[in-house]
Amino acid sequence: MEIIIGLLIIAVGAFCQSSSYVPINRIKEWSWESYWMVQGVFAWLVFPFLGALLAVPAGHSLWEIYAANPTDTLWTMFFGVLWGVGGLTFGLSMRYLGVALGQSVALGTCAGLGTILTPVFTGKTDDLTTPVIVGVVVTLLGIGIIGYAGSLKSASLSEEEKQKAVKDFNFTKGLLAGFMSACFSIGLGFGESLCFPESEELYQTLPATFMVTVGGFLTNAVYCFYQNSRNKTWKDYGKSELYANNLLFCALAGVLWYSQFFGLSLGKGFLVSSPVLLTFSWCILMSLNVTFSNVWGIILKEWKGCSSKTITVLIIGLLVLIVSSFLPQLLR
Repeated sequence: MEIIIGLLIIAVGAFCQSSSYVPINRIKEWSWESYWMVQGVFAWLVFPFLGALLAVPAGHSLWEIYAANPTDTLWTMFFGVLWGVGGLTFGLSMRYLGVALGQSVALGTCAGLGTILTPVFTGKTDDLTTPVIVGVVVTLLGIGIIGYAGSLKSASLSEEEKQKAVKDFNFTKGLLAGFMSACFSIGLGFGESLCFPESEELYQTLPATFMVTVGGFLTNAVYCFYQNSRNKTWKDYGKSELYANNLLFCALAGVLWYSQFFGLSLGKGFLVSSPVLLTFSWCILMSLNVTFSNVWGIILKEWKGCSSKTITVLIIGLLVLIVSSFLPQLLR
């Protein structure tokens, strides 16, 4: 039962993450770089900091953990910086669903490499058991099937849209983004020591999560401020009449985005009886992110007008991803 609860918690977090772009559509009169920066303050600083505080026992300080483990703290933040580069290079969703195959390359790389490289980088290769490897392969298969559905859908785009889509994505860029995004998981691996022994298992990874998101915030801040200067959009921050609306929806987007990693931490607390699923948890989160993102696409009619074959392929891909979430537990 605890394993089911853990998987459900991770699923709720993934659903929240896939919904995080909805509030962004309600932000008014701010350029992309301005609202991305502000929502990032909430997503990568405010809420991760509040979450990390849950792991601090009474009478202690969060900073004690980092001061006692300076090397692990810096490595965790470093991989957060690399993860931030991945987000800026590609992101987890493409503007044109016609290049969903490209999106799948990035997300598949992120899911697979995040799961496999974390034990490699942290010296815990014994965690890479056969059930974990099989689970990664099935996850990649599911993402690939969804990517194929996206390639079928792209056939319905106009020539102009197809050319734009090709311009927006290339294979090498997708692989790079996937690898960099996987650095979030590697950062969490290096940050395993960043917790108090007496902290509840549900919250033990949250201090490490905070350090990873701080690193990502630094990368995004540099880029957003550069774009503010380049596009002369610093004035966005001075539009005080928009604060009430825009800060509200930036905060909502931020908490929804952070929910995926808060849910990952809570969910892993219920998976302690299954080392296989603990190792595989990153892949579970990524596969569910893909699943719910495409469910939102169906709800918002982004697949409207597609052939029955395309929809069938999409549904098969989603089902494969759902099965991959618990398959390693069945194979152990």
